[in-house]
Amino acid sequence: MARKKKPNKIRTDFRKNREVRVRKGDLTRNYRDGQGQDDVEKGERVSGKGRFSRKRTIVGVEAADPETGLGVQLDVDEANCLKGTVLSVGGLASPVQADNDGQIYQCATRRLLKTLSTDQRHVLAAGDRVLFRPADNNEGIIERIEARRGVLCRTSKGRQHVMVANVDQILIVGSAAEPTLKPNLIDRLIITAEKYQIRPIICINKVDLVDAADLEPLAGVYGQMGYQVILMSNVTGQGVELVKRLVTGKQSVVIGQSGVGKSSLLNSIEPNLALRVQTVSDESEKGRHTTTAAQLVPLDCGGYIVDTPGIRQFQLWDVIPEEVAGFFRDLRPYVSLCKFPNCTHQHEADCAIKDNVADGRLDVRRYESYCQIFAGDLV
Repeated sequence: MARKKKPNKIRTDFRKNREVRVRKGDLTRNYRDGQGQDDVEKGERVSGKGRFSRKRTIVGVEAADPETGLGVQLDVDEANCLKGTVLSVGGLASPVQADNDGQIYQCATRRLLKTLSTDQRHVLAAGDRVLFRPADNNEGIIERIEARRGVLCRTSKGRQHVMVANVDQILIVGSAAEPTLKPNLIDRLIITAEKYQIRPIICINKVDLVDAADLEPLAGVYGQMGYQVILMSNVTGQGVELVKRLVTGKQSVVIGQSGVGKSSLLNSIEPNLALRVQTVSDESEKGRHTTTAAQLVPLDCGGYIVDTPGIRQFQLWDVIPEEVAGFFRDLRPYVSLCKFPNCTHQHEADCAIKDNVADGRLDVRRYESYCQIFAGDLV
């Protein structure tokens, strides 16, 4: 008779319990009033152990890469669960599309997952692959979040904000005008794509509002580094078919400032979506938020696109200043040529990067963008 396999038990960190530990009375005052130690309730724990402990034993396995997900994966009964993909996150329940029949379930997240100690702002993200236990009325409980790949994340209030998970490529959408193009924001998104091994595609929208020749220097710099740059217009249709071919059969995410035309681009690719769009403010030349949460949109041509809310700033997650130059494809070959191994490429003498900027081999704007990101300034 085969011996039953023992469950894999591990110790892991948990957040502080929602229940506040309050002592019954003041121990010091009671002692001074003559109440002896023997009179104190035997069940009182002063050390913080028991149900208030920050560590607990659970059944599961440690994740290979906790930076892209939870530090552990829970062991659940897969026979009673279905596999699915999280379409969006918001409120107490999140829509999850089942793999077997495409049915959408409104699923709450298991409390154990919410209380695991993690650097993440939210335990769940759009695009997550999950195991959920179905219930009546197309509802369910998310029992486990599978290991992630291709995450798009940023820093939010000192924690990791995972905007979307499990994508192959990121469409970085900027506008040639209304609102003004922000190349430094593009550089930050490229760094995140490089860090998490996502293919970046740079889409510059609204080229019908400017002279296309004015965009050639910027597009040429990114093109020389091997990044694909698409000049497009939702009004004239320029570049839209190319974008549609690139997203067919892929898991993609669209990101950019408010008002650059992300939702309009999705409407052009998939006319049946009819996503809500708004015009740019005439006073501030800033876009108005129409997409309020990251939402996974299945495409008729295959694959899906995640539409994200417009961003005003993008602070990198878990990137120290010494790593920044390594994420710049144009600066990277010159890092090892500097005189000092710990060169910051800003004030040191005999810096190969500074010398090549002065000689015109490296783009001045890209170097200034590097200095701004190195200093930790927000875009």
